[in-house]
Amino acid sequence: MTWPALLWLAWWLGERAQPRGWPRVSVYVAVGLLASFAAPAPTLVDGSVLALLAQLALALVLFELGHRIRLRWLRANPWVAAAALLQGLALFVLLGWAGGWLGLAPDVRWLLAAVAVAASPAGLLRVVNDLRAGGQVTERALHQAALLSVLAVLLVKAVSTHWFVRSADDWLAALLAGGYALVASVGLGMALAVVLGWLVRGPFAAPQVPTVGYALALVWLTVVADTLKLSPLLAALSFGVMLRERQTLAAAVQRNFGTLGWLLGVFLFVYVGSRTVWPALAEPGVWAMAALVLAARLLVSVAVNVALAWPAGIGARKGVLTGVVLLPMSALTLLLLERSAALGVEPAATVLHQLAAALLWAELLGPLLAAWALRAAREAAVAAPPRPEDQG
Repeated sequence: MTWPALLWLAWWLGERAQPRGWPRVSVYVAVGLLASFAAPAPTLVDGSVLALLAQLALALVLFELGHRIRLRWLRANPWVAAAALLQGLALFVLLGWAGGWLGLAPDVRWLLAAVAVAASPAGLLRVVNDLRAGGQVTERALHQAALLSVLAVLLVKAVSTHWFVRSADDWLAALLAGGYALVASVGLGMALAVVLGWLVRGPFAAPQVPTVGYALALVWLTVVADTLKLSPLLAALSFGVMLRERQTLAAAVQRNFGTLGWLLGVFLFVYVGSRTVWPALAEPGVWAMAALVLAARLLVSVAVNVALAWPAGIGARKGVLTGVVLLPMSALTLLLLERSAALGVEPAATVLHQLAAALLWAELLGPLLAAWALRAAREAAVAAPPRPEDQG
């Protein structure tokens, strides 16, 4: 009985806070912190109803994000993809090395570095939609968030495969399992896009009609991918990208999947907040790790985007703002760790413990900084009109 009441409270407070400049996402997470006291979510178990529902909520977001990805633009301007790849790999190496300096075991520190590469596509897309933002910084941040999310999944799979090899001493089985999960996840999403491209065509009486159709397809995709031990998140992103590339998605589909997407979005961020590992927050080492992770994410992202700003076709100022927009990390990081733990990767529970404070600050303050950066870039619809020198 407590969780439905907390979800309603999260929605109500979010609507009161949004006109005052507070992102709804941060409010939902704050209520999730309350939920961790009043009605904690179940422990990490494969097939948990709440965990599967959270994966579905994030799958809707990744599908929408995937459908906004323009592969032709990435091919025409490869510096955008290069910035994401460079900052992801730099962050992975830096945090992996720094984790050893802090005394973490190799399996723990490299898994921590892998999940810390993940952006927060759900939080970022929600902030963008709330502000009705659009422009160079917005599009670059969304494309880089998608690429960083894919890179994080790949790195987590690589680290997990290495851990299974060390545990079972069977290279072939581990490599086949990791390769199977990646290839099959992408293949499943692409195949579904091809099938629906033929089935969902023509005009519809209302935008709710195709919205329900694609939402039900994503429910099927999430359940099947979870059952086959694939990555529902990678499958959903591939589904959206493929539909965009084939230009088969009806334009009338509602943004954020309408009321259903909003409802699941509220649940997702309350769930993320409820997974806070409170005992870990009493440990000084966890706060040191939070400072390290957040500082590394901000500095690496800003440095790379500024360094590649000129060849990418933007100024240094917008490079800085793009890096700031990419600071949030929450739902994807958490679900990657929960999924890894459910598949038997033992270091995942330790990594979740170590990242408790980092996730807490990134969940609460990350959306605020992202919203500030979008307003500073004059790309939010609620901001003042852009100056002539900022256009283009």
